[in-house]
Amino acid sequence: MTTPSFIPGLDLSRHFYFEAVRPLLDEAVPGIAHSAARLGGGSEVLGFDTARSADHEWGPRLQLFLRPQDVTRHGAMIITLLSERLPKTFRGYPTHFASAGEADIRVMETTEGPVHHRVEVTDPGDWFTSHLGFDPRRDVTPADWLATPAQLLAEVTGGAVFHDGLGELAPARAALDWYPHDLWLYLLACQWQRISQEEAFVGRCGEVGDELGSAVVAGRLVRDVMRLCLLMDRRYPPYSKWLGSAFARVPQASTLTPVLTAALAATDWHTREHRLTYVYEAIAVMHNQLGLTEPVDPTTRPYHSRPFQVLHAERFTEALVARITDPTIGSLPTIGAVDQFIDSTDVLSRPELTRAATHVTVSQGTS
Repeated sequence: MTTPSFIPGLDLSRHFYFEAVRPLLDEAVPGIAHSAARLGGGSEVLGFDTARSADHEWGPRLQLFLRPQDVTRHGAMIITLLSERLPKTFRGYPTHFASAGEADIRVMETTEGPVHHRVEVTDPGDWFTSHLGFDPRRDVTPADWLATPAQLLAEVTGGAVFHDGLGELAPARAALDWYPHDLWLYLLACQWQRISQEEAFVGRCGEVGDELGSAVVAGRLVRDVMRLCLLMDRRYPPYSKWLGSAFARVPQASTLTPVLTAALAATDWHTREHRLTYVYEAIAVMHNQLGLTEPVDPTTRPYHSRPFQVLHAERFTEALVARITDPTIGSLPTIGAVDQFIDSTDVLSRPELTRAATHVTVSQGTS
């Protein structure tokens, strides 16, 4: 099969809905209320897909949302109809997704029989709850926000809605467009706290001859700075594969990327620290420009009596916490949302585990 010219996945799915799926749906169940979108996991949802993405879990696919009673009444029939009558290929790409030998991983493959398509027929409540652990069409609580990794919030607010006949996707996505103000302040405070806890270790590791340890700490700090910049720019930080791509879209990236890269490439801790202190002062200025707190001195200084140059980033944590007006949020320990204190993919991809992990934190704040 000739490899077709690459088309961004969201564009492919949009055309697939209007030209292939919608006509069959209208024929099978004329006038049925529905919404159609491409949301959830996948590089195309975040706008980062390339031709390489076509090797798995990418292609003509979408969610078809019906009312719960219509899923019960018509869902199985629609799935079967699409399997039997969808074209075998669309815009040069197979509509059949075969198992890749790994659990739940599927790849496009040609077939002569019915297609195992990736048109997910579901209702909004079930889909949101399975993907996020809660339904944003109802009230979104602080516990919901804190238990949801930013990657999942990006997957729901990103992507594209092709048709919203149910009138429910737009308000649900709008409810998750960004954190409520006090929660935003809290998450910023927690991100600054992470930096404060390790900023002196680049020098301390290097002082004892542990350049590898110093480099590892620097890498952690670079990641935390990137995530902080995204939070300050009101963008959900994605998981590691796309963190650099997302960071490149913030206004300060053109200035900070060369310095962050130099910090990572440094072979001695003095150079590493020097690069990082430049970055710390730059992001401190960014914080002050947001006007979320009274101005905080953006200059670096020695780490107490030790010869390491730091920002003492906890000063920004304290300034932000002082501006939180909701006592429930203000009383939370400064550890943040689940992906600010857990780094396990197996946990962060399972809402039941992320909600369990944040239960104690939220309970402390409400006790």
